[in-house]
Amino acid sequence: MHTKQQMLKAIEDLPEDAKVEDALERLYLLYKIDKGIEQADAGELMSQEEARQRMAKWLK
Repeated sequence: MHTKQQMLKAIEDLPEDAKVEDALERLYLLYKIDKGIEQADAGELMSQEEARQRMAKWLK
């Protein structure tokens, strides 16, 4: 599925009472997921331990 079709489907799947912010949040989430998949495919990964260390800094 092409990007435009993915965006249209994501918007169509929103409830009737959805706000513009809801659409933007959904589209941004899909964008971030796609970017993460691209990074993983390119070998740009981090270990679970590295992720834990980064998160520990955020929680301080």
